[in-house]
This record gives sequence, structure tokens and C-alpha cells, in this order.
Amino acid sequence: MASSSSILLAAVALAALFAVSYGSALTFKAGPGCSAKKLVLIPSIAISEVEVKEKGADDFTELKESPAGTWTLDSKTPLKTPLSVRFAAKSGGYRVVDDAIPAGFKSGASYKTSLQL
Repeated sequence: MASSSSILLAAVALAALFAVSYGSALTFKAGPGCSAKKLVLIPSIAISEVEVKEKGADDFTELKESPAGTWTLDSKTPLKTPLSVRFAAKSGGYRVVDDAIPAGFKSGASYKTSLQL
């Protein structure tokens, strides 16, 4: 029969595995100054090389990173939404979140994704 310390150790190990397997959900906040032609993204998790793809587009467009950790795209024409987001995760690899930023996005709004990092 297993001792109580063995059971406790097994429970702690399972909890640690669960925590590693299920990271934090990625959320994008639309930062100050967003408009039909400007997108400012504030990710909830450290990411890099952020790009967006407009609805119907074939290619992604790179956003510029500010020292404050925001990502900005200034467009000459209104953005065609929803926007898909592609980025490099700090933990490694590239990820794509389809339709992460919905039509009618607004400054201050947060958009939660189903992606766990």
C-alpha cells in the first residue's frame, strides 16, 4: 500500500505536468489610437515578429514593435477585418491565430484566443 507521502508526491507531479501542459491563454488588447487604418496590439504574453493578414489577403504584413512592447500597423487604407495574427513565440516556433482581431475592433478591447502558450 502506498504511503501518504508517495500519494502527495504523485499529486504534486501531476499538478506540475498539468501546469506545464496548459500555459496561459493568449489575449490581444487593442491599444490606444486604434482606428480603421491603425492597429495597436498589446499581447498578454511575450511574443516577437508579429504580423497580421487581412481578410482575403494572401500575405501577412509586419507590425512594428515599440519599446513599450506594443505592436503597430499604420495602413494607408482601412484594414479588412477580421485579422489573423502570426508571431514567433518566445518559447520557440511560429503560431497563427486565425481571425484573432474581429471586425469593428476598438481601442481598449481585449480579444482572447484559444491558444495556450
